[in-house]
Amino acid sequence: MTTEHFISPHGRQLAYRRCAPARSNLTYVWLCGFKSDITGSKVMYLEQWAKDEGHGFLAFDYSGHGESGGAFEDGTISQWREDALDAIDALTDGPLVLVGSSMGGWMALLSGLARRERLAGMVLIAPAPDFTQKLMWPEFTPRQQEEIMETGFTLRPSDYGDPYPITKALIEDGRDWQLLDAPIELDCPVRILQGAEDPDVPWRHAFRLVEAMISADLVFTLIKDGDHRLSRDQDIARLLATCGEIAGIPKMPG
Repeated sequence: MTTEHFISPHGRQLAYRRCAPARSNLTYVWLCGFKSDITGSKVMYLEQWAKDEGHGFLAFDYSGHGESGGAFEDGTISQWREDALDAIDALTDGPLVLVGSSMGGWMALLSGLARRERLAGMVLIAPAPDFTQKLMWPEFTPRQQEEIMETGFTLRPSDYGDPYPITKALIEDGRDWQLLDAPIELDCPVRILQGAEDPDVPWRHAFRLVEAMISADLVFTLIKDGDHRLSRDQDIARLLATCGEIAGIPKMPG
C-alpha cells in the first residue's frame, strides 16, 4: 500500500497507509511506539496479513514521527492521542481491533476508551501505559529531573539511535492520562504479548494491565526470552496468530 497524507481536524499533516475491509467487517489499526513509525517490520507483516485475510487495515505516523509533519519535541500524549482519534475517525469505518506496540499500547487504551462503541478487540505488544510517569521519570537522575523542570527538556540516550529530547510538557501532560491506578473500563477481548527480557518495559509493568482491566477475556503471554521489540520470526508469527484469534471471536454487527 502507498503512504498517503491527510490534514487532521487539528491541522496536522499525518502520514498513513490503509486498505478497506474485503471479506471481513474488521479493521486492524496499528498504533506505533514512542519515536517509532510505520516502516517497522511488525507493522509491515501485519499489514500484509490483514490484506491477505480480507480485513481492513490502517497504520499512521503520529505528528513528529516518521513522514508526518511537526517536530517530535513538540509532541505530548494529548497530541498523539488526538492524532490517533483523528486518523481512526477519518480513515476507518466499523468495528476496530487496535494493535498497539509499547507507547502504542497506551494510545490503543486511550483510543479504545474514547471509541469503545467500535472496539472489537485489542492486541498489545509490550504495552507501556503511563510510561512517562511510572517508567521514564524515575529513571532520570536528580540532575536530569532538575534540567527538565528548569530548562524545559533533557536529552535522553537511546539504544536505537541518537539522543532525543524529553520535554517538561511531555512529562507533565502524561500525568493527566495515567490509567493503571484505577479500573480500565474496557470489556472486549484483550491479548497482551510481553518479553520477559524487555529492558524498556518490565513485564511486571505490563502485567499491571491484567489487574486494571475489567475484561474477563484477557490473555497475558510472557515470552521468556523475548526483548522489547518482539520482532523475531517467531514473535511475528505469534503476533499474527494472536490477531487471527481475535478475528475468530464473534463481533458486533456492522
